[in-house]
Amino acid sequence: MYYTQEQINRANQADLVSFLQSQGEQLTRAGNEYRWKRHDSLTVRGNKWYRHSQSKGGGPVDFVMEFFGKSFTEAVELLTGEKGAAPPPDRPCPASLSDFRLPPPNSDNRTARNYLTAARRIDEDVTGFFFARGDIYEDAAHHNAVFVGRDEDGIPRYAHSKGTAGNFRLDVKGSDKAFNFCYRGEGERLFVFEAPIDLISFLCLFKKEWQKQSYLSLGGVGEKALLRFLSDRPNIKTVYLCLDSDEAGNDACSRLVKLMPEGYTVHRLIPLFKDWNEVLQHRAEITDGKYIREAVYGLKEPPQEETVEIIRMSEVDTQTVEWLWEPYIPFGKVTIVQGNPGEGKTTFALRLAAACTNRKPFPHMAVHEPFNVIYQTAEDGLGDTIKPRLMEAEADLDRILVIDESKQGLSLSDERIERAIRQTGARLIILDPIQAYVGEKTDMNKANEIRPMFRRLAEIAERTGCAVILIGHLNKAAGGQSAYRGLGSIDFRAAARSVLLIGRVKREPNVRVIVHDKSSLAPEGKPICRKKTAAP
Repeated sequence: MYYTQEQINRANQADLVSFLQSQGEQLTRAGNEYRWKRHDSLTVRGNKWYRHSQSKGGGPVDFVMEFFGKSFTEAVELLTGEKGAAPPPDRPCPASLSDFRLPPPNSDNRTARNYLTAARRIDEDVTGFFFARGDIYEDAAHHNAVFVGRDEDGIPRYAHSKGTAGNFRLDVKGSDKAFNFCYRGEGERLFVFEAPIDLISFLCLFKKEWQKQSYLSLGGVGEKALLRFLSDRPNIKTVYLCLDSDEAGNDACSRLVKLMPEGYTVHRLIPLFKDWNEVLQHRAEITDGKYIREAVYGLKEPPQEETVEIIRMSEVDTQTVEWLWEPYIPFGKVTIVQGNPGEGKTTFALRLAAACTNRKPFPHMAVHEPFNVIYQTAEDGLGDTIKPRLMEAEADLDRILVIDESKQGLSLSDERIERAIRQTGARLIILDPIQAYVGEKTDMNKANEIRPMFRRLAEIAERTGCAVILIGHLNKAAGGQSAYRGLGSIDFRAAARSVLLIGRVKREPNVRVIVHDKSSLAPEGKPICRKKTAAP
């Protein structure tokens, strides 16, 4: 992108006070100057800035590049609000990548080495590592220490010159701040610093296996290098912000945390002194080895995925099925008895209920100690039909119980079912017919309405150990599979652990056949034939 010299001049004439205020930054007046709250050692006046702690200053374009992490063209656009144009064929863009050149190196690195080890107290093994890689070297012209930033392919894209005498420091012309001085490890941790000197000072303090992790200098407090590094290194999971222990460093940490993409864990390591090189300078005095003033954990955490509760089959207790009538009717499960109207379903249910209360024999069923039975019916009268037939079967009527529905009808999802079972100790409950107990507002043909109701009923049976028998009618479709002839959703059948069909023999109308149509807990039982006048 190309900007004319006139546009560049306009950018460098921008009033920095107005610019910072437009960016939402806070300034404090100090005489004829303004102090920037984020950098208390920095003052601005008109189009000039000066950072007193580093004896460094300049104009608006340099300011935006230094503190907002922008490239030259991005800085001009931000200051002027103007888009650049395509460069003329015979003129390259100012400060573009094509303009970037590393300063020529000196024949040796003696001055730079001495500066880093003697003045900055950096350990020789750490400086030697980066000198050997060419990431630090001494330039020929001024004997500055040059810190090189490379892209993922190892190509130099950035360089920062630090004077070995005095306070000179400056990014090399054309440097791309997105590729700052760094070390790329294979680990999942990234440590972030304001300046290269802080980075290598930190390595001297925490040397153990340091090469496994990654380290990055921002070249200030801008976010550009950090965001680029994270986009290039998907292996990074945890970021440690190791910026200076001052208001500017703290503010920058807060801002960087907000700018970072989701998915990272971010912590803040605050040096014992203002910056990590100052800590290193006082290392001999810190006898306990505690170089961190404070570690602030969890500035940002990745969203927590909901865990799925898993049951290992090795942890499941094996249970033996208890039978009311083996293998036809289990305790603690739901059984469905189906048949056409008038085929003997109710007779079967009443005789079974009677056998559970009076120890009378029932075909192929083991004798049980008498227990209470709850019998609910919506089709036959209790006084004129149910009681006389129970008396005929010699049932113990004190053990045949009915939930009173005179004030409120009963449904399969009614809480009174479980309460009645527990209250009476019943081991068998019969609901006849099932269609009458699905509830007025429930569409028995819709699986999504039937499944929750049946799940609740099955859970009640499981918790109480009570056998649940549902009497159901078959539809009038002839010749179809029995699985699809039950009234309502097929989920009735799917939820039951056992399904019995009762029907008459076509040529012998007084003979009834009980067929075991489904069995989930044992092999299906053999069909049973009985005359209607006898017990089934």
